[in-house]
Parts: sequence; C-alpha cells; structure tokens
Amino acid sequence: MVVVGGASRTAVPQRRGKAGSIYQYISVASYFVLLFLCFLMICTVLELDDAPDDHGDLHALTVSTVPQSRTGLAVTVPPITVAYAVTITECGSDDDAAWRLAEGAAVLAYSIHQAHHAASSSPLTQPERLHEQQRYNYTLYAIYHPQAEPCVSKLKDLNYTLLRRDTPVAVHEIRGDFLREKITANGCCGEKELLKLEAYTLTSHEIVVLLDLDVLLLQPLDRLFDFLTYGTPLPRDDLQWPDRPLATTAYRDIGLLYTVDYAMVNPGRAVKPFQGGVLVLRPDRNVYEELRNIVREGDYRDQGGWGGRSRKFWGSMTIQGLLPYYYDILHFNETRALELNRCVYDNMCSKSRNGDAVNDRPTGQCYTQEESCEDCRDRSVATIVATHFTVCQKPWTCTVHGRAGIDHRLCRALHHEWFRVRSDLEQSWGRSGWGTGVWREREQFFGFCNTYGTKGYETITRPYGSARE
Repeated sequence: MVVVGGASRTAVPQRRGKAGSIYQYISVASYFVLLFLCFLMICTVLELDDAPDDHGDLHALTVSTVPQSRTGLAVTVPPITVAYAVTITECGSDDDAAWRLAEGAAVLAYSIHQAHHAASSSPLTQPERLHEQQRYNYTLYAIYHPQAEPCVSKLKDLNYTLLRRDTPVAVHEIRGDFLREKITANGCCGEKELLKLEAYTLTSHEIVVLLDLDVLLLQPLDRLFDFLTYGTPLPRDDLQWPDRPLATTAYRDIGLLYTVDYAMVNPGRAVKPFQGGVLVLRPDRNVYEELRNIVREGDYRDQGGWGGRSRKFWGSMTIQGLLPYYYDILHFNETRALELNRCVYDNMCSKSRNGDAVNDRPTGQCYTQEESCEDCRDRSVATIVATHFTVCQKPWTCTVHGRAGIDHRLCRALHHEWFRVRSDLEQSWGRSGWGTGVWREREQFFGFCNTYGTKGYETITRPYGSARE
C-alpha cells in the first residue's frame, strides 16, 4: 500500500507536467493566431484607405461613400479639400467695377460656405452613413491677371488666396495670324479669359470648381465630388443626357464636368459652346499644356473656328470654344468630359426654344434638337444647385422682375436668393442682415436696394467680419 501510494504520489506530478506543456503550446499558438488576425484586419483597413480606385461594382455603391471595412464599420478618412477658383482679368474702366467685384466675391464665398456646412450636417447627403464625418473641405482662390492688381485686395479680406498669373499664352506667341489679331477683342475678356486654364495647374487639389463671380451656389456639389472621387452614379436629373451609356469605370478618366450654353447658337449647330461660369475639373498639368499648345499653334479660322471644325460663336476663341474643341473634337472617342444638366448646375434662365413664349409657353425648335425639351425657367429653386446671373442681370443692378410670366418668375426668385445669402452673410458677422432701403420690394431685396440700377444698391460695409456658424 505504501509502495502503491508512493507510486501514485510520484506519477501524478508527471501527468501534471505533460498537461502544463500542452497548455503552454496552446497559449503560444493562440498568441500567433491572434497576431495573424490582427494583421489581416490592418491589411483590410489599409486596402480600403489606400486604394480608392478599386471599388468593385460601382452600381452596387450606396449613396454613402464613406469607405467601410469588411466588418461593416466605417473607416475614418481625411476629408478632401476642394478648391473653388474665380478669375479676375482686370479692374474695369468705371469707378463701380471694384465694388461689384467684391460684392460678387463675398456672396459667392458665403454660398460656398453654406453649401459645405449643409453637406456636413444634413442627413440627406448620406442617409446610410455609419460614421458622421465631413468628406469635403474647401478653400478659395482668386486667380488674377497683373492688370487686376489694384482691385483684388478686397478678396483677400474675404478669405480668398490670391494667385497672380499671366495669360497662359502671350498674344505675340500665337502663330496663327487670324487668332493672334482677333483674340484680344473676343468674348467678354479677350485673351485674358484663358486665365481660367490656370485652374488645371492647381494640382495640390483633387478637384477644382471654377466659377464666375456672378454665380450662386444653392446646394452642395457633393454628388459631383462623390462621382469624381468614388464613382458614385449621378442621379438622372443631374445629367443632360442620362440615357447615354457610361461605363462604370469611366469616372476615372473624366476630367471635366460642364454644361452647354445651347441658346448661344442655332439648334442645328454640331459643336455647342461650353458655359464657362461653372466648371468642375481635375487639375492636370498635361491637359493644361495641351490646351496651351493648341492656342499657341493658333489654328483658328475665320468661319471654321478651331481646326476649321468648331465654327464661330461668341467667345469661341477662348474658353467657350477651346474646351469643346479639345474634349468633343480632338478627344471625341475618349470619355474625358461629362455634360451636366444645365438647368440644375448652371441655371441662367435661358430659353429652351428659338421662338418667343406665347401664353407663357415656349415656342419654336428646341436648342438641344430634341422634340421635347425642358425649359430651365420652369424649374423650382429647390431643384437648382447653382445659378448664374446672366439673362436675369446681376443682383446688384436692383432689377425688379415680375411675379408672373416665364421670363420673370424664376429670375425674381433667384435674385431673392442672392439677397438672402447676402443677408445671411451679414448676420454671420453680427449685423442685422437688412439694408436701409425703403424702396418698394424691400422684402425682395432685404432693404439693400433704394432704387433701380447700381446707383440704388447698398454695398457691403467694410471692414468685413468673420463668419459665425
């Protein structure tokens, strides 16, 4: 019994030693398994963060474009900083030009501020967002010609970064005689309109929005940014030709989103002018140099336009004709540009048909050459993302538009929106948001107009303030 008992006492520790070794092996193995799982999770996150072009089936993407890990948890990514750029070609010949420049720049800047603030706070932009984050920051640039030096300082006070640039191609460098002799008097600004090409050089940004100073943003541009960044499909209403096929990977090659100024030419014209007031582009030095070389070569003909193929129209020697020649003719077989719905992204209240309105209905042939075409003047303000004050005249002219009639209704509403944004801007500076004007239509103009014309307009009082949220 003693022997057995002794044997038992010596055998038990031996069995415990083997078990301990097994437990030790299991612990070590578990440790390495956990390390391997952690490694896989890190790789997954890095893959999603560092490979924005690899999104699989783009049509399967939801409205939310925040990258997500395979566990379904949102991955935090730094917001993209979008550049908004305006161009200043000169100060103008009259005494009022400088303040008009500042008025447009101030209200435009605040409309951009409101659009980005709305996009980052509104659940409508990303209804399925799992992790609330702002995807797009913004910065403002004013690209100005040396001749505009005396009048651009106010824009610096409005948080624009000033970029002094010469015309991309000097007139004396243009080899074509006709273009060299005529370009200085072409369109609104002559050869200085080519200053807009400098937007392609802002390569520290993924996206540049090039705007005229008489443009107003009414809604965020996030749908366009999501398309260019992630390939998120655009709603049909955003596209001028939604039924035209677009490959799911085509967004990677698209470098320009634009609208067409259809009413500028007769309906039968094959090449239409691009509207230069709202352009969304990817900066690209190669494209910039290609466009400069086209201008430098100067193959613009009296009747045939660029290369004898684009025809002539107002502003055709510069941006409005150069861009369609580059994208629609030279690179016709490549998907480099996408046309947006002009009624949504650059609504100027232009006519849809070449006849006059009869009983409040447009008549004549559609400028788009469709049997049935949308008239941008029938749009509600709530469906417009950006408006451009051309046909309706500039807000600071204090133009009184009627409440009835297709030529006036929307112009009146859009002018009111411009003055509303100005009022919001001044309130953000701690001011009342109302002018002193007691002229008729005080509510329409928020008191900032005393009579018709620029002489009746109350300018924004300096010093400018800092916007409060």
